[in-house]
Amino acid sequence: MSKQAKKIAIALLSLSAVAAMTACQTVKGVGKDVEYAGSKTEEKILEAQK
Repeated sequence: MSKQAKKIAIALLSLSAVAAMTACQTVKGVGKDVEYAGSKTEEKILEAQK
């Protein structure tokens, strides 16, 4: 994984963590937000690898 891809992944994970902590009111909501953030992070990493 390139340095740029790692930076993108770290930034997305950080933003996702902040969003999950501020937006979720239930454990179920946190799970959905984490799952969504993970899928978006994976998409960005795959895009960066191309």
